[in-house]
Amino acid sequence: MKHFALIGYPLGHSLSATYFAEKFEREGIDAEYSPLPIERAEEVLPHCTKLAGFNVTIPHKQAIMPYLAAISEEAQAIGAVNCVKVTNECLIGYNTDVIGIRKSLEGIALKGAKAVVLGTGGASKAVQYVLREGGAEVAVVSRSKGSADLTYADLTAELIAECDIIVNTTPLGMFPNIDNAPELPYAALSTKHTLFDCVYNPQRTKFLRLGAEQGARTIDGLTMFYAQAEASWQIWQE
Repeated sequence: MKHFALIGYPLGHSLSATYFAEKFEREGIDAEYSPLPIERAEEVLPHCTKLAGFNVTIPHKQAIMPYLAAISEEAQAIGAVNCVKVTNECLIGYNTDVIGIRKSLEGIALKGAKAVVLGTGGASKAVQYVLREGGAEVAVVSRSKGSADLTYADLTAELIAECDIIVNTTPLGMFPNIDNAPELPYAALSTKHTLFDCVYNPQRTKFLRLGAEQGARTIDGLTMFYAQAEASWQIWQE
């Protein structure tokens, strides 16, 4: 039996173990996938002798990179890894989030669009990569000054009204804290806006609900979750 895992901290929000357990049973695959809550990325290294691969989630998508012997060209360009293949020789890092993000944004006009990305972590880097790849103008928002283009205090009604796409890559609104949402002037949203939340648990976050109330198009994180999981599985089988 092959063993796979998800590393991150905390992991109470994740549906990955359930997803893969159902996939393995449905397809008759002799494998096991387990959550591995670790506070530091390097703590996964002693477990690698028993693993064929693992996924990486908050907050380790960037922190895991120094411990990998090889990183795919795309993951290197993004600056974040969410999938690691374990071989006899080394650990190889990939970014399958980017596949899920592309699929989630299918049908959205990116060329020339003004996009605001909330958060600066690994998911943010993958979202920025896809948006810029599609020709969007991207501004990144952080809680602290100097670490991004904007802070939340800069998100005025006028700025929000002028943008086209807003993406939440932060954990705000994630289970169990489902009553949280990024601080935005939601009243400035309209039917011209698209809101995409990388959070998938719950599927309908407060961020998306508030956007929908103003007529905005909303995209939840489940498409991204499913696509990145399947892409990870394909990598582990190569």
